[in-house]
Amino acid sequence: MGTIIAYIIIGLLGGAIAKAILPGKQGGGWLSTIGLGIGGALLGGFLGGALLGVSYGNIFSVKGLIFSVLGALLILVIGGWVQRRNA
Repeated sequence: MGTIIAYIIIGLLGGAIAKAILPGKQGGGWLSTIGLGIGGALLGGFLGGALLGVSYGNIFSVKGLIFSVLGALLILVIGGWVQRRNA
């Protein structure tokens, strides 16, 4: 149970930092920010492990937060491209 809460906290932090770095019309409240951060953590963790060989020793790590933010930024950029293309 503690692991799930930790992932939610890291997701909230990662999503909030990504939205602060790349402001725009993303919309959504804190639940969408948590979702963005968790999705970013999954994407960033996968890409970090596959491309750079990064491993995460514990839940709360600086590397984990950095890759969470990078993954969330990537999701925001791709989402922005899709929205502009469909508009």
